Amino acid sequence: MADAALLPIGDFARASGLTPKALRLYDEMGLLVPVEVDPASGYRRYARHQLDRARLVARLRLAGMPLARIRVVADLPPLAAAAELTSYWRQVEADTATARRIVADLVEELSTEEEPMSHAPTTPFTSAARTGTGGRDVQLDAVRADGGLLAVADGFGRTPGVAEAALAALGSPRSVTELDEAVRRAADAVVAAAGTPDDGTTITAVVVEGREVLLAHLGDSRAHLVRQGRLERLTRDHTVVQTLVDEGRLSADEARLDDRRVVLNRALGAETSADADLAVRVTEPGDRLVLTTDGVHSVLDPAELAGLLAADVDAAAVADAVADAVVAAGAPDNWSVVVVDLGS
Repeated sequence: MADAALLPIGDFARASGLTPKALRLYDEMGLLVPVEVDPASGYRRYARHQLDRARLVARLRLAGMPLARIRVVADLPPLAAAAELTSYWRQVEADTATARRIVADLVEELSTEEEPMSHAPTTPFTSAARTGTGGRDVQLDAVRADGGLLAVADGFGRTPGVAEAALAALGSPRSVTELDEAVRRAADAVVAAAGTPDDGTTITAVVVEGREVLLAHLGDSRAHLVRQGRLERLTRDHTVVQTLVDEGRLSADEARLDDRRVVLNRALGAETSADADLAVRVTEPGDRLVLTTDGVHSVLDPAELAGLLAADVDAAAVADAVADAVVAAGAPDNWSVVVVDLGS
């Protein structure tokens, strides 16, 4: 008969911040062995005193520490574990500094002086933007679709107008360098408009310049490309959890239940990095660009969203369909979408 004081794997997973799949893996590795395993079903049960170790493992995984090193840290007494963790992080910082120098040298080698693109034929395009307050009591999202610049911003905190200030500060950049500088101006505008240090915004902006699309991105708003009916995501969410998943240092199952999966580590604000992801894409006739805040892509099923974005209708019809779908799904958050159809 099972000990009533033991926690079944599901309850232990919820209490520790780990997933049942991760717990089974850690059992196989000898990192976190259950107190009891049902001989018939293989069902695992854990003691409450194991929660401290499990939470330590969860936090070290979030920090990106490899499992083999976590086993070393978890088996040490507190002072020794602190020393081991300090040594690990010093090596991470040294490795990062080395990688930074290598990347800086490569960027310098690969970069050439940008030439004005005024001679390039302008790609005609049509656009449509929709935004809504959703279930919130204040609208913190903002959209921009004028000239060759199109953008969405998802404000956070409690001060209205921060996202609008960021988009207004972008001006009219015509190159990747100018777009990067524009985002830094937007960061200054956000700090000036913020009512508290917790106020800020994501930003995802594209510039249609000649036959190219220039992209700048910070946060968890997203840019998508539809080409010949196929959807491609152009941006990565800027969260610690997403970075660790992308690098293979955290499993999708581990990330799914982590409360910090929505905590941004890059955005426009007083306490986050304003260094944007940058990209240049050469367009093809018929390409469609779509920008969304997380009030859209976190609410709609990925397959449903993909179907809406790839529909063979014009930009306005796509924007309307996305808006209707978000509202039908309950629209718990502010939401915004910008759709851009590029001509020949």
